[in-house]
Amino acid sequence: MADVKRVERPLSPHLQIYRPQITSISSILTRITGNALIVGVLLAVWWLLAAATSADYFATANAVATSWFGDLVFTGSLWAVWYHFLAGLRHLYFDAGKGLEIETAEKLGWACIIGSVVLTIITIILV
Repeated sequence: MADVKRVERPLSPHLQIYRPQITSISSILTRITGNALIVGVLLAVWWLLAAATSADYFATANAVATSWFGDLVFTGSLWAVWYHFLAGLRHLYFDAGKGLEIETAEKLGWACIIGSVVLTIITIILV
């Protein structure tokens, strides 16, 4: 076999200069919240199935659903629903060919994040 001289190159030069942008963060958050909603749905379905199964099984599921873990999952799911909803509206706005300027897209990204937190707090207070 011939001797191959390896060239020393940086592995990821773009990571040395890349700065996360709100547009990329909001896009990633949309994907994460969409997938994270599965956890809340699974917990709710488990709770409903346990209610239909037996009193003992329901007591176990209800203890988990009403514990700090259940509260955390359902609150996170509530935020994820609001964020995913607002990001969907933003995406529809983009699909109409509007708001594609960098400054506007950044403002809409922040509006989705801040709006979802505000709507989550309002929902928790009202419910």
